[in-house]
Amino acid sequence: MSSLTFASAHQLARMIRDREVSAVEVLDAYLTQIAKHNSKLNAICTLDEDNARTRAKLADEALARGENWGALHGVPITIKDIFETAGLRTTAGYIPLKDYVPQQDATAVARLRAAGAVIMGKTNMAELAADYQSTNSLFPRVNNPWHLDYTPGGSSGGSAAAVAAGLSPLDLGNDFGGSVRQPAHFCGIYGVN
Repeated sequence: MSSLTFASAHQLARMIRDREVSAVEVLDAYLTQIAKHNSKLNAICTLDEDNARTRAKLADEALARGENWGALHGVPITIKDIFETAGLRTTAGYIPLKDYVPQQDATAVARLRAAGAVIMGKTNMAELAADYQSTNSLFPRVNNPWHLDYTPGGSSGGSAAAVAAGLSPLDLGNDFGGSVRQPAHFCGIYGVN
């Protein structure tokens, strides 16, 4: 199972497409990893297990019919909590948005869905993406997966911690002042800006 949770999104997409593993099996591996480690890391702030499971099952059924949704067909991913996700709470770590559920996806999220991605949930972050640590008033602070007393950086600290700990193979973050680059460095992963 750990070999699945530390495979790249590209590898997982190929394995699902070639039916070496099902999208449901990949999702289950990540959900197990999340259940085991997220309570210490606080990387994922909103988990959407039921919808992710439904989408993964549909991905497997589509492949069985010969349909391919795109480059990320059936690959589970997470989204930084700053990006709007239709039907899934988006808070930006900001108390006035604690119950905000958007009606539509942000453009980048819509493109990931169109490429076949399965959204598992949202990753924790600095309040309003405005700090070099990932703390906010809604959720517990994000901890570095290599040393829980250290910060994973910010503002995309939940994103970096989730990928580094095998909770997600790919996360959508944003960066205008180091918000992806710094957490990627602190967590020992690659961040593409």
